[in-house]
Amino acid sequence: METPTTARRLDRLPKAHLHLHFTGSMRHSTLVELAEERGVHLPQALVEEWPPRLRATDERGWFRFQRLYDIARSVLRRPEDMYRLLREAAEDEREAGSAWLEIQVDPSGYAALFDGLTATLELILDAARAAERDTGVAVGLMVAANRTRHPLDAKALARLARQYAGKGVVSFGLNNDERRGRAREFEGAFRIARRAGLLSAPHGGELQGPRSVRECLDELSADRIGHGVRAVEDPYLVERIATQEVTLEICPTSNVGLGVYEDLEHLPLRRLFEAGVPIALGTDDPLLFGPRLVEQYRIAREVFGFSDAELAALAGMSIRGSGAPDALKKELLGGVEAWLASEPEPVPEAMPGASRPPGRA
Repeated sequence: METPTTARRLDRLPKAHLHLHFTGSMRHSTLVELAEERGVHLPQALVEEWPPRLRATDERGWFRFQRLYDIARSVLRRPEDMYRLLREAAEDEREAGSAWLEIQVDPSGYAALFDGLTATLELILDAARAAERDTGVAVGLMVAANRTRHPLDAKALARLARQYAGKGVVSFGLNNDERRGRAREFEGAFRIARRAGLLSAPHGGELQGPRSVRECLDELSADRIGHGVRAVEDPYLVERIATQEVTLEICPTSNVGLGVYEDLEHLPLRRLFEAGVPIALGTDDPLLFGPRLVEQYRIAREVFGFSDAELAALAGMSIRGSGAPDALKKELLGGVEAWLASEPEPVPEAMPGASRPPGRA
């Protein structure tokens, strides 16, 4: 494909980021700096060989992925670390043109350091408010349960999230290895969250196929599904997702990095889009996969041939599927229309979104 000399800049397209994990949002440079300060030994995969080569479609591969993630989490030990992480995440969103960040966190992972679940969530909420003040990027929290833990733990998190609904928490999620915890086991937790007015946004259809997605719809009344790409294996399910307007949070470099698809060209992004499925592009864990949000839009443009009108449609889908306040949604959707109406600009060599990423994250 011939490189264009003019293009609408992807970092100026207003958008929302709906699939970003708290620890996984950390900048690589911050990880290295904090590890040195705290005396944490980082494996080569997180230093010279970064971003690591990953494959999580088998138990051993997922264990390695989780181990690297846990090592990264271990450098976050003080309240100021949490403030820094969220401020830098919001700065990165601002650079990508994202004006709403919905970041997901399981407070259990930090509760031992910060005096329990409630104190941890309040710390993160305060850090989110500070990041919003500093950067102008609005930040909402998704409290996410871990499907490898007991469903009662998820219920405890749902009750916690319910206390802060309307106070910074906007959604409730379910993450980790689908092979070790079916969505249906967590119906009680999601019922608590939904009754509190929180969006239902579980992971599904990443390491498992259509059944995982159907359970998210049937048992958890999902408003969004994290990943969901393997729904494409069942055309009737794809039609249902489109009809019900359930947003799929698709993370291209993550899906390739974890081996869900061998290369970017095999990702069913175009097929799902053309089937009418709402899609919100996300990064998942850029700390481990490398590329950030604007690069996911670049992939849509350069690998899948999305026109600017289609990229604007993707951005609009991300905004409409978010937990952002209605007034902010309206403002951002207006910005998307203005972007599409603007004239293309000359493409500088270092323009964000100007070069194609490697096929594997």
